[in-house]
Amino acid sequence: MSVVFWFRKDLRIQDNEALAAALDTSPEVYPLFAFDTNEYSALEGIRQHSLTESLNSLRQSLANVLNIVEFEELSEFIEKLSEICLAAGASKVFAMKRFDPQGVLEQNSVAKALVSKGFELKLIGSGYAVEPGTVRKPDGTNYRVYTPFFKSWDQLADNAPIKVETDNVSWLSLPGSSAIPLPSKASPIRVIAGEAFALRTFERFKKRAVRKYSEDRNRADLSGTSHLSHALAHGEIHPRSLLAELGNDEGSFVFRKEIAWREFYADVLHHYPHTLTDYYEPRFKKLRYDEGSEAQERFKAWCEGKTGYPMVDAGMRQLLAEGWMHNRVRMIVASFLVKDLHLEWTLGAAHFEKHLSDFDPASNAHGWQWTAGCGTDASPYYRIFNPVMQGLKFDPNGDYVRKYVSELRHLDGEDVHEPWNVFSGYDFAYPAPIVDHAEERNEALARLEELKNIS
Repeated sequence: MSVVFWFRKDLRIQDNEALAAALDTSPEVYPLFAFDTNEYSALEGIRQHSLTESLNSLRQSLANVLNIVEFEELSEFIEKLSEICLAAGASKVFAMKRFDPQGVLEQNSVAKALVSKGFELKLIGSGYAVEPGTVRKPDGTNYRVYTPFFKSWDQLADNAPIKVETDNVSWLSLPGSSAIPLPSKASPIRVIAGEAFALRTFERFKKRAVRKYSEDRNRADLSGTSHLSHALAHGEIHPRSLLAELGNDEGSFVFRKEIAWREFYADVLHHYPHTLTDYYEPRFKKLRYDEGSEAQERFKAWCEGKTGYPMVDAGMRQLLAEGWMHNRVRMIVASFLVKDLHLEWTLGAAHFEKHLSDFDPASNAHGWQWTAGCGTDASPYYRIFNPVMQGLKFDPNGDYVRKYVSELRHLDGEDVHEPWNVFSGYDFAYPAPIVDHAEERNEALARLEELKNIS
């Protein structure tokens, strides 16, 4: 008897627990990917291209067989999936378990509908080294602070990668299956994605940067990060595979802790699903945020990388040009939006979701809330990033800024971070700062004091 395998956020073959279970059940597999056409059409070009390229890579690894099921409503997918099971003579659909709110709603609805039609959805494994909800305090409750979470997580996270044998597998096509949809929007860059590329990227990272990761990961001007966030978000590589290859050096340990941060945020979202778009610390809803036309104009300047603060603008322009932003710079631009422009973190989180090819629901929502001071392990609200000092520290020669802010390429060294101090700083029409950081810092602290007096 054949089985159906539903690829979700696990666009890979190896170290795929759900796929291994499916192949243990039957060597005859109908692989499929469910394509929400409305969701896809709403994505920016680079996100469309990144998903399409990942699916093309997956299809090649499946002997060029990947059944695409297009739908506009979840109920339509459920009906099509039931028809597929019936036509294939398959009583079971295997898939990876998801823990984000959308994924949970999706899998619960599908499972319930399939049972009513005589089929079974078997959810196995996850995209995490330790499934969300597993790490608990001695009293059985979940951790709300990262450091003790990491200590417990660290004792559970070293499961060996799962070897998936596919030599004797028959990947089966469905009649009438759609082709992988072509992107409807252009991408500013050529996207390369997929499991093979993710594995090569990891090999390069181990040779290039892992040993100095603890020193270089915050330097925006250096290639000191892993560049694996896209692969993890799409499930092109599993965290188990990364952890298994790390050594005992300091850089490897810090990288391990970064993987744990991703899993901590997934755990938090699992326990508090409302925090995808709502405040983890609800009192910050009452903080006074700016609204109106001036606020809208400042938000537009932030989105376009035209705030007049070079490090902020470089990051926002990198996002538009590459669908990615250096993690340190993500914190800088987030702090600027919330504490210099006094706008809600939800605006920034939505903008990131729109443009990031490595978008991850939990990491995005709680990364923003951490910087905004309203999340778990909160960076205290009164910790306000100085965008100039951050630039001087993490882009000391100005190379990062010059790469993305063309109007400042004529300036040497650290001068790019303070063009207002250079005679020729504005020769190429770079905008003046839209706010005064020192003044807005004081304003942000004043609003925090207001919040303390609100019951």
